[in-house]
Amino acid sequence: MITRRSFSAIAAAGLAAASLPRSGAAVGLSPRPVVVELFTSQGCSSCPPADAYLGRLAARDDVIALAYHIDYWDYIGWPDPFADAAHTARQRAYQHALGNRTLYTPQMVIDGAVDAVGSDSRAVDGIIRERLAAGSDDRPVVRVEASLSHGELRAEIHDTGMPGPADVLAVAYDAHHKTQIRRGENTGLSLENFNVVRAIRKIGEFHGPGRSLSVPAKPWTEVEGGIAILVQGAEHGPIWGATRVLTV
Repeated sequence: MITRRSFSAIAAAGLAAASLPRSGAAVGLSPRPVVVELFTSQGCSSCPPADAYLGRLAARDDVIALAYHIDYWDYIGWPDPFADAAHTARQRAYQHALGNRTLYTPQMVIDGAVDAVGSDSRAVDGIIRERLAAGSDDRPVVRVEASLSHGELRAEIHDTGMPGPADVLAVAYDAHHKTQIRRGENTGLSLENFNVVRAIRKIGEFHGPGRSLSVPAKPWTEVEGGIAILVQGAEHGPIWGATRVLTV
């Protein structure tokens, strides 16, 4: 498993420009997938239906589904083993960016642009359909490719209509966890969680028209799932480009 300490070594190692091969291990998703970020907690009694729904979304090729376990439910009696203050900070940043008055779980943020209750699959399915069908004026697309090879995690980004500067984020996640809950609101339940985020880091900035980034593959490959590369407007703006590369 990836740890906060080992993951921080990536930032210390710094970034290097890289030229990616046009073939081989590079991975790209087409059409540009919709990014669905779930903010959840094992201590929240209303979250298991949203967790199960995220598992179904995780199986889709046109969706990148990510589960961020927040820490503000831990006081209720069950400390979520995947909770991280950085995940709560990301949700608070979305609260400000989206103009929401409060934090809530389960919350799904779609493409960094709109949110919905995570257990409302009908509403989220509708938003995903709208995002996939949106024209370039409504949903600018940045093409992103990523690969793990020769000891490096590489990302190549091409601007095809991005309206402003963006952050390049790497999100490492485990594909699946099953946890027996012994205290709190979900006492006695065996909960399944999917695409559980273990760490998120900014690895660069993008201003167009193209850029290649490279960081050491370790410890990224220590997660049992994958790594999502997100190109997101500054200050937690809309996500304009995304891809993923599997580590298992």
